[in-house]
Amino acid sequence: MEFITGVAKKDTLEISEILAGDYEGKTIKVNGAVHTIRDMGDVAFVVLRKREGLLQCVYEEGVTKFDLKTLKEAATVEVEGVLAKEDRAPNGVELRLNTIRILSEPTEQMPLQISKWKLKTSLEAKLNYRPVSLRNVRERAKFRIQEGIVRGFRDFLYEQGFTEIHTPKLGAKSAEGGANLFKLEYFHRPAILQQSPQFYKQMMVGVFDRVFETAPVFRAEKHNTKRHLNEYTSLDFEMGYIDGFEDIMAMETGFLQYTMALLQKEYSRELKILGVTLPNTDKIPCVRFDVAKKQVAEKYNREIRNPYDLEPEEEALIGQYYKEECDADFVFVTHYPSKKRPFYAMDDPEDKTYTLSFDLLYHGLEITTGGQRIHSYPKLLAKMEERGMTEEGMEQYLSAFKHGMPPHGGLGIGMERLTMQLLGEENVRETTLFPRDMSRLEP
Repeated sequence: MEFITGVAKKDTLEISEILAGDYEGKTIKVNGAVHTIRDMGDVAFVVLRKREGLLQCVYEEGVTKFDLKTLKEAATVEVEGVLAKEDRAPNGVELRLNTIRILSEPTEQMPLQISKWKLKTSLEAKLNYRPVSLRNVRERAKFRIQEGIVRGFRDFLYEQGFTEIHTPKLGAKSAEGGANLFKLEYFHRPAILQQSPQFYKQMMVGVFDRVFETAPVFRAEKHNTKRHLNEYTSLDFEMGYIDGFEDIMAMETGFLQYTMALLQKEYSRELKILGVTLPNTDKIPCVRFDVAKKQVAEKYNREIRNPYDLEPEEEALIGQYYKEECDADFVFVTHYPSKKRPFYAMDDPEDKTYTLSFDLLYHGLEITTGGQRIHSYPKLLAKMEERGMTEEGMEQYLSAFKHGMPPHGGLGIGMERLTMQLLGEENVRETTLFPRDMSRLEP
């Protein structure tokens, strides 16, 4: 009888192991995909693509026991050779090949030149051939940085005493309301895809005090813009026993500070590949919604057309204003009108036309919506009545408030938008692995 006792130790090395060890002049084994082949005659450079980057291998006629003519780009191989120092090679080392063993071979030519530093093709082509285009070093680096953002979110909130939860995406009722819902039949009953984990987050505050989730949300909005998706990943948290919605903004600022330090330390290679300069998160200005509107109207000679919401151009101008005035990359816009916020948003006790809520703008684009919630059951019912809402389908949600809830609030961050702004991309699809929009359901 055989037993599995844990992770099996392989005799092949990863790039980090090579760089950390004393392997110069020694024979080692490495596996990877053939990224590109540069045939110079008697010598050829075979560059392998691995999860940590590129490794240059040197094929020498008469030394390497393999027929180079049979090697194809995109083949996966296991190679053996002597490690040598080479400052001009990626990571400053190269492998002088003794043998090459083919593990698998492509059956068609690559549709895109992924070995180029920049993929000189349209976004549409990149998305159509997504499993291939993401093999490009720069394209892949975007999603390593995105990993760092989510890792920072998780690790920081764990440190702050939050519990990670996983809520259902099928529901009977939406937390956000409105008509932008994906509706479906669920065993002969109507159901929807959730626009937000809001109801569940609030219920779980009564259980764990502080909770968070990273998960998909669905919006059936008929927007075909560079900033909208119909499925995106939301980084959500909800926290109880707050003194005010400022506690939520402070927690998000802490997350951003933690994450930028993490990216600088653990993802410096990807930041360098993409030429990213990290934003300043030492302090983030806060401005009231109505004040921000007046500021940009006066400075940029712009008429206020919508008193209840920010237009995309206004968001961009607010970002520009605070960059010019105090060199800020982020700005919190607070006290949004109650008319444009969900029923559970707490109204400002000093002026009930506004709410204790906020958006976070990053380089002039909204990446976060959050605020304090109503925790009093009678006040929640009163707000619902004001809006002509019924309790039907929300009995379970409301029961949490019947049995007592602490003062609480939270937020949702658009992961793809945050990545887009951090990397300076113009279209959110550039920072979405497999986008879902009005025209795209595959790959």
